[in-house]
Amino acid sequence: MILLRINSLVGLAFFGSVGMTLLIVGCATGGNPEKADANWYSFFVVVFYMLSPIPFLLSKRYNSMGVGGASNSCQELAIFLTIGIVISSFGLPIVLNRHPLNPVITASACWFTMGANIVVYLTILGFFLTFGSDDNEYSMW
Repeated sequence: MILLRINSLVGLAFFGSVGMTLLIVGCATGGNPEKADANWYSFFVVVFYMLSPIPFLLSKRYNSMGVGGASNSCQELAIFLTIGIVISSFGLPIVLNRHPLNPVITASACWFTMGANIVVYLTILGFFLTFGSDDNEYSMW
């Protein structure tokens, strides 16, 4: 059981590193190709990465205190807010790329950022599926 948790933790760390590497590559290639500069505006999606688990964690804590009762409205609101944050992190590189005359980031930076979003959010989901259950003795993660 412990070996399975360690292996899953190593796998999650690997995929988190791959996601952040994709994001950094996207930021490094995101500037003006004539000037050979880097544009780091797509790195702002890291804010969305940090904000995305907060509504779910708050609703889980709120429901564990017994305040929510039998209704799942708190959990449904948390899912709604989390989906809004995730969609915003996918929308930011698209908006930065879609200026008709002078885009802020290049199309390659947009695609690298989209790939990083997919990998990082799957890593966050994998973390909550692996370590989010309360019925085990190692729920301190």
